[in-house]
Amino acid sequence: MLNPNSAIERVKNHLAYKLGQAMIDFTNNGGGYIALFKKLYKIKQQHKQGQKIYQQTIQVFPQLKYPNLETCPDYNEALRCKFHLSYMIGEVLIKSYQNWYKGAGFKLKNNIKKANKEFQIFREIFKEFDQINSSILEGLINNKQLFLKEFPRIKNILKIHQDYQPILDNIFHNFNYFIKNFDLIEKWLLSDEFKEKYKKEKHPYPSLLDPKKLNDENEEINYHNIPAELAWEMNLPLPDRYEFVISFSYGSGHAALITYFNMCEVSVAYGFDENPKVYYKNLYNQLTRSFFKAICLNNYYQGLNSEDMGHIVSLSCNYKDTVLLVRDPISIQKTMLNHISYLYSRESLTIKPNDQNSINCFLNQWIYFFGSNKPNLNTLCDKWLYDNTIFAYSAIIDNTCKEKLYLLNFNDIYPKQVINTFQFLGEKYCFCIEGLVANHKEIPIAGIFSWFFPVNIEIANIKICLVTSWFYYGKYNKRSDLIDVTSFVLENHDIDLKCLVSLEDYKNFINYTDDIKRFVFKLFNLIEDRIAIERSRQISEQDIILFLLNRKIPARVFKDKIDYEIGYIKQHRPDIVASWKYYQEFEKMCKELDGDI
Repeated sequence: MLNPNSAIERVKNHLAYKLGQAMIDFTNNGGGYIALFKKLYKIKQQHKQGQKIYQQTIQVFPQLKYPNLETCPDYNEALRCKFHLSYMIGEVLIKSYQNWYKGAGFKLKNNIKKANKEFQIFREIFKEFDQINSSILEGLINNKQLFLKEFPRIKNILKIHQDYQPILDNIFHNFNYFIKNFDLIEKWLLSDEFKEKYKKEKHPYPSLLDPKKLNDENEEINYHNIPAELAWEMNLPLPDRYEFVISFSYGSGHAALITYFNMCEVSVAYGFDENPKVYYKNLYNQLTRSFFKAICLNNYYQGLNSEDMGHIVSLSCNYKDTVLLVRDPISIQKTMLNHISYLYSRESLTIKPNDQNSINCFLNQWIYFFGSNKPNLNTLCDKWLYDNTIFAYSAIIDNTCKEKLYLLNFNDIYPKQVINTFQFLGEKYCFCIEGLVANHKEIPIAGIFSWFFPVNIEIANIKICLVTSWFYYGKYNKRSDLIDVTSFVLENHDIDLKCLVSLEDYKNFINYTDDIKRFVFKLFNLIEDRIAIERSRQISEQDIILFLLNRKIPARVFKDKIDYEIGYIKQHRPDIVASWKYYQEFEKMCKELDGDI
């Protein structure tokens, strides 16, 4: 009895397989042509009757309908059955019967010989390459004649690159596309450029198509007609519509860095997502629509492991300059331990002078990671030390062109140093820093103060939006419906905050300036009190070092991880590593704990 959950049994029950098997039995055992024709006719009639009974049965008992063939656990093996000699001869017999009136019977003998030859070709392919999966088999089934026609050339490509596994994986992963566009792909894979750029360098993610041609809109196949998902599957580098890459690890000071680029009106494409494919697709779709000065790469999301990040970087930093922001590893861990999550959407929060509930929400709108009301040093051992997504410089460095890598120290974006840093970057990448010079204040961009914003306050039906530079230059500064009233509200207060009102509310704003100022400064006093509380809770770099002093195994894990991640930085920019005060203290502590650490 047929097992409906076995794809192999069901494929072998196909008419083609049964007819072909009967033909093979006849060839091996003989028996006369009349007996053969009778047997083939009987098989055909029995098959037809079986199909009829099945259709009648599932009309009465729909629950007995067979599951989709693709869902069966042996689906991959079942597809191989379609390349058995019996199945291929059976297909010839069915086709001959369907075209008998066109004289197909006279060609039957030759067509069977042809099926035998094709069977030998497929057997050779399956024997030589073990990457054949269901996707490849489906591609072969759908493009069988095209594959057979180009088999000598396809075999040549596979043979030439047999020692370069990543491109073989790419070919087989996209085999259907490979066969349909073989002429174009063959030319690329046999080119000197592919050899020098990918094969010789042992690039882990070689492109299946020529990136230069993809960037030419006059080419029949180009970035504008290749979907982002397919581009990811074929390892296509991002469209060449950006000049350089801004990159950083978690907790390295990215909020300040991006704010400064925004102040300079540098157009940046972002792709942030914990799914590497979505991350790439976000960037890809933006770049097919517009040109950008830079793209932004980071391991901001915990779902991105080193391999994921490496894949994205290798398709993004394709011989582009990469600015990588680096920071003292101990300071990064401090930032992670003190990190918060919001309980409310800040931009939707509106507070009013007489609404104490809204003020309380404003002052208590966050929790620390893992639902705690204060940072916990134990999180260091429970989570961050063993999380490969935190402090992942190697994934970026290893997949970047080293000659075009520029390491930017966290100290270089300190408020007192940032103008000099951006003068250098502006000259290097041809962008103007006048906006940064005009709006720069020698105060930190990020910090506990920034946790409270953006927020809306409402007085006399006038809504004022308070935003820090991070939000203002990333979102609000391009809005023509808002007016900057910071000078009226904050006057000479040198803080990182902008005050904005709508065009409509501005008409009444002047009449209530004093009331608004009083309420804003009342909020500032409340914020200062809350900041004092949060500062008393926060973990310092020194706390981390003392914590690890009594925990030898976690200290070793952290030391090994740091050594791996900053190996390149130590070798090529020892001055940066020397400037990391807390890392130097930690390294000294490790040597004292154990000379082998």
